[in-house]
Amino acid sequence: MEISGIQIPDPLSESAIETYRWAVVHGGLAMEEAAGDLGLTPDGLKLAIGELERRGLMRQAPGAEGGSRLVAVAPDTAAAGTVTPMETLLRDRLDHILRLRGEFDLLRPLYAESQERQQARTPLTEVVDLSSVLDLIDDAMASCRHQVLVCEPSREQPAELVERTHVRDLAMLRRGVEIRTLYQHSTRRHTVTQQYIDKLVGAGAQVRTLTELFGRMIAFDRSTAFIPHSSEPDGAVIIRDPSVVEYLCSTFDHAWMLATPYQPGQHGTYTLSDEAKQAIARMLTEGMKDEVIARRLGISLRTCRKHIAEIMDHFSAESRFQLGYLIRARLGEPGTGPDLDHVISETCSSPS
Repeated sequence: MEISGIQIPDPLSESAIETYRWAVVHGGLAMEEAAGDLGLTPDGLKLAIGELERRGLMRQAPGAEGGSRLVAVAPDTAAAGTVTPMETLLRDRLDHILRLRGEFDLLRPLYAESQERQQARTPLTEVVDLSSVLDLIDDAMASCRHQVLVCEPSREQPAELVERTHVRDLAMLRRGVEIRTLYQHSTRRHTVTQQYIDKLVGAGAQVRTLTELFGRMIAFDRSTAFIPHSSEPDGAVIIRDPSVVEYLCSTFDHAWMLATPYQPGQHGTYTLSDEAKQAIARMLTEGMKDEVIARRLGISLRTCRKHIAEIMDHFSAESRFQLGYLIRARLGEPGTGPDLDHVISETCSSPS
C-alpha cells in the first residue's frame, strides 16, 4: 500500500512473527530446520522472511552464502532504517501543508472583503449551472454562524447529493449553527430522505412537515437566501437585499408555526389523507390539473388521482365541473354560508 508516495507494508503475518521469534531464540535461521519446526512449506517460509526483510528485521548472516543462514535484526535498529525516513518525509509534507494553510488564511480576509463589497453592490445574483450553485451554497454554509432555514418541497434526492448535504449540515451543527428544515408530509414516505432526516434530527437539527409548502428556499443568518431560478431548472437566484430576505424568512416562520414536528423513527406513520384531500379539493376549485396538484403536494400522480376520485365520491359528483358546482352550492350566498375551507374540511373529513 502506498500513501502520498510512502510505501506502507501490509501488517506482519502470524507466520512472519513466528519466524522472527524462531530466529531470535536460535540465534539465526536455517531454512530447512526452521521450516520443519514452524510447520511451513519452503515457499511459505520464504514469504515470511520476505515480510521481515522488507522491514529490515532480518538479514543474511555474516559469512553465509546464498542466504543459507539469516539472523534477526533488533527492532530499534530496523526502525531507524525503515521508519525514520518515512517520519522525515511526513514532517516535510506537514510543514508544506502548514505553509499552504497559512497562505490561504492570509488571503481569506481579502476574498471576504471583496465578496462583501460585491454583495453590497448586487442584492440579487443569478446562477444558471448546478455546480456553481452547489459551490456557492457550500461557501454560504462555511461562513454561516447562527441559523439556516431550509424549505424543501418533497422529491427524491440522489443518494450522493443527500450524503454531501448531510456532511455539510453536520459541520454546521458542530459549530453551533441552528438548522430548521421544512418538508412536506409526503417526505415521511421517502426512504432515502427519511434516513437523512433521522441523522439530522439526531445531531440536533429541527425538522417539521406540512402538506403544502410555499417553495424551495435556503436562508443563511437571515442575510442571504437562495431560491430556484424561474427559467433554469438547475439554476438559482441569490438574494441579499435585507427587505426581501426578511420577507422570505417571515414566510418561513409562519409556515414553521403551522407545521408538525418530525420525530425520528415515525416513518410513514403520518396520516395525510384528510388533509391532503382538503388541499386537493381546494386546488380543484382553482382549476389546477392533476399533475400540478401532485407536484405541489409532493405525492405521486396515482395517489393524487385516487384522492380526487374519493373527493368526487364524497360530493357525488360525476365530473369536475359538477364537483366545482356542488362545492360552490354549499357555500350559499356570500356572507350567509360557511366559507370554502369549512365546506371542504367538513366534507373531506367525514366518512364515505
